[in-house]
Amino acid sequence: MTATSPVVSSTLKIDFVSDVSCPWCVIGLKALEEALDRVGGGVKADIHFQPFELNPNMPAEGQDIGEHLAEKYGSTPEQSQRNREMIRARGQEVGFTFSMDKRGRIYNTFDAHRLLHWAGEQGQGLQQALKEALFKAYFTDGESPGAHEVLVRVAGEAGLDTRRAKDILASVEYADTVREREQFYLQQGIHSVPAVIINDKHLISGGQPAEVFEQALRQIAAAG
Repeated sequence: MTATSPVVSSTLKIDFVSDVSCPWCVIGLKALEEALDRVGGGVKADIHFQPFELNPNMPAEGQDIGEHLAEKYGSTPEQSQRNREMIRARGQEVGFTFSMDKRGRIYNTFDAHRLLHWAGEQGQGLQQALKEALFKAYFTDGESPGAHEVLVRVAGEAGLDTRRAKDILASVEYADTVREREQFYLQQGIHSVPAVIINDKHLISGGQPAEVFEQALRQIAAAG
């Protein structure tokens, strides 16, 4: 099977397990979107964004990104700078702007995942719109995806009801559901993201190039 093989008409269920503070998740999503464009109308995707927290114990005020990377991965400032440049370049390739000078902290993302779960109940496309708006708010604009005022505004930009978003954030609504989903994927062996699961059985890990996603989509659709 090659990347140019014909595709029969098919709808694929895609669970995109990710965190809104994960740069490789941005790259993976953009590559997946490009792959879906390449295969055309033969393959339709039913995409569900599933929660994963890279730093579930991060306090609300966040942590300096350099300090965080040194503590968590043992990264030197030079290594961190090289990684940031690699991410910036990969983002440019897929049409996304990583403003590294604006992103100085890592934040808690649990409330963002609560809103994303709610958005997934509101109709086709709204969850993905919110996900992409959150990526832009954090990685391009340097805003905190944990700040309620940011989350409410971004929800509105994605076409969601801001009053309802504010009420959710002021409560513990969807908290148990999000934790259950996080535990489910951890128990399935997902310990790094993005993890793209197609039809509940095919796993593609990491921010892969569009060609990798395209070939997988064609193969899985053709296999029925």
